Amino acid sequence: MTRLRAFGSLLLALLRELSDENAYQRHLATHGREHSPSEWRKFSDERLRAKYVRPKCC
Repeated sequence: MTRLRAFGSLLLALLRELSDENAYQRHLATHGREHSPSEWRKFSDERLRAKYVRPKCC
């Protein structure tokens, strides 16, 4: 049962990292803000802007 819990914890941590949930928590901690829909929107917009504004090389 302990291995199953460890696997579940690992899987949950992986999903949080892939869905930017951990990055959002770090963003909140860094800027000293609390979770809100508008803060999530601001965070998402910044991440997407940074991702798609960078020029891509060949």
